[in-house]
Amino acid sequence: MKLAHLAALLACATAIGTASAQSYPQRPVRLIVPYAPGGSADIAARLVSDAWSKSLGGTIVVENRAGAGGNIGVDAVAKAAADGYTIGLQTVSLAINPGLFPRMPYDTLKDLAPIGMVASSQHVLVVNNNVPATNLQELISVAKAKPGKLTYGSAGNGSTFHMSAELFKSVANVSIVHIPYRGGGPALVDTIAGQVDMSFPVVSAAQQHVQGGKLKALAVTGSKRSPLLPNVPTAAEAGLSGYAFETWFMVFAPAGTPKPVVDKLNAALNTALAAQATRDRMLKEGFEPTPTTPEAARQRLEKEMPVWAKLIKQRGITAE
Repeated sequence: MKLAHLAALLACATAIGTASAQSYPQRPVRLIVPYAPGGSADIAARLVSDAWSKSLGGTIVVENRAGAGGNIGVDAVAKAAADGYTIGLQTVSLAINPGLFPRMPYDTLKDLAPIGMVASSQHVLVVNNNVPATNLQELISVAKAKPGKLTYGSAGNGSTFHMSAELFKSVANVSIVHIPYRGGGPALVDTIAGQVDMSFPVVSAAQQHVQGGKLKALAVTGSKRSPLLPNVPTAAEAGLSGYAFETWFMVFAPAGTPKPVVDKLNAALNTALAAQATRDRMLKEGFEPTPTTPEAARQRLEKEMPVWAKLIKQRGITAE
């Protein structure tokens, strides 16, 4: 009798969840981006939100809630009602932050339900024109000959700019001094001006400066060349094997959101990402659409979190 009762309850819950998904959404869905407007996460969210709204059959409204390296906005999602009406979009910092911040306001794996991946984008290692290096191997040689003399600017401690550079330093076994800025824009401006020797901006931000001759691009950080800078080799092509870094963008809901609702959001997202118009807009901005299942998104989180935690501990990286 007990087993029969349990089976009946489970069947009832499944039926309720399915019915809920069929009528969902009945009001606008908030898509929280945990950074200020204009950044890569905000751009990615706005590039996909219109097409996603149409395929979902509702309205998705992007809301910026910045602070604490993205933790404030993600925490707002984690603590929201698990009904599918508050979801979030975060970068690879979703996997980085648990190893970076000693006290997290939420548990990434327990409090969030991944919906799927949106896209990935590359960074590019650029140096100012005064740096005596025209390729990656020459830069590494200069760095090894003068340990601690070269500097790089980042968008701040724990940013993807910072982490891509620290991973580079670890793989290349070089000592380059980190100069954190309040945003990637100021770091890039000071790289051009020669206040710092190099930086690791996203490709779309650096493209015009490289093509205009204001910066030298030595390598892109991904596993393949960027269509925005097709003449710039990957780090592996430039002779640094074992180094690859991409910023990815993942959407998620609060844990406990009914699976049929998560699946409906995922299916609608993947439909939006497959649309040629969406793909064209994203590729133009330096984003590579990367549709996945919710399960694949969770597996990526589970795989990358310990990797970043190890690097952060080894290199003594802090959020301050």
